[in-house]
Amino acid sequence: MERKLKIYLDTSVINFLYADDAPEKKEVTIDFFDNYLDKYEAFISEYVIVEINRTESDEKREKLNNAIKKYKLRIYSQSNDTILEMANNYIEKGILPESKLDDALHIAFSTYFEFDILLSWNFKHLANINKQEKVNTVNSSLGYRKILLMLNPMEVVYE
Repeated sequence: MERKLKIYLDTSVINFLYADDAPEKKEVTIDFFDNYLDKYEAFISEYVIVEINRTESDEKREKLNNAIKKYKLRIYSQSNDTILEMANNYIEKGILPESKLDDALHIAFSTYFEFDILLSWNFKHLANINKQEKVNTVNSSLGYRKILLMLNPMEVVYE
């Protein structure tokens, strides 16, 4: 039996289940959850939960929390100081702006726990080849040898 890839879903992936203003991405996201999620060992982190809980709209927050239950997303909740240090390192090195600590935490979490893929719809700060290269260079300098792929849902659905 083939090993399933370990995939980390950032908050944007769950958000796009309800993105009526981006119908193509919404459709791909629903397709991913309904038809491809079980092909992976999929997880979210407590950072995703924290972001969801900051959602201002009660209705949207409830939808996002219900999606976690509906799709039985497993929550990795083992944050530690090393992850926070790594996240701050990405910011100090200029990979991400200071205002994007949440994104840096998703990357650090994915790296620390050796996920194969960080899945995101955030093209600017996460799912792009330039960020991936810079992140993996920093990770390597910190002793993390596993390459982290930072992809969007289309890249794992229509492979």
